[in-house]
Amino acid sequence: MNRTRHARDTTDEEDDARIIAHSVREPERFSAIFDRHAPYIHRYLARRLGRQVADDLTAETFLAAFHKRSRYDLDRRDARPWLYGIATNLIGQHRRDELRDHRLRQTIAPDRDESGLADRVAAEVSAQALRQPLVSAVTGLSPGDRDVLLLVAWAELTYEEVAEALLIPVGTVRSRLHRARVKLRAALGDVNPTNHIEEPVSHG
Repeated sequence: MNRTRHARDTTDEEDDARIIAHSVREPERFSAIFDRHAPYIHRYLARRLGRQVADDLTAETFLAAFHKRSRYDLDRRDARPWLYGIATNLIGQHRRDELRDHRLRQTIAPDRDESGLADRVAAEVSAQALRQPLVSAVTGLSPGDRDVLLLVAWAELTYEEVAEALLIPVGTVRSRLHRARVKLRAALGDVNPTNHIEEPVSHG
């Protein structure tokens, strides 16, 4: 896959680790991390949850990063995996909140058909960001497999960066990605799923 990553020439500007280190004593310096990475984090979140939700979660991602900046591993010059990891955790929390709210509504005013609740909610959330026929195929993956697949396909992280983002071994990244690709390939009629995950048409 041809990757167009937003890599930088760190010889011409400060790397992320140095900026974050300075921001511990000079909080305003952290704005450079936001300016540098926010458009890409927002794009990733918008693809997964839609633009409206992405606006809020992008802000939450960088707010969480700001609060955690004193614990950042300064040996890691590029903060992208760290930021994508925070964003992915917020996606998981958002979907859990969606499911909880849906269950609460069902308790107050249940639908006639209550079968497949979790699948229905997952499809409703993901349908904002995925085109058919990938909707059912991607939502059918486990959350862990889905996160790995989309961090590789959309965030364009390397296996090592995905491992760093999700705090899992590289071997686990490889196995989850292989499993996700096999499942999607079968669901899509032996088409390479990585090449057909597209950004949805903007409705905002």
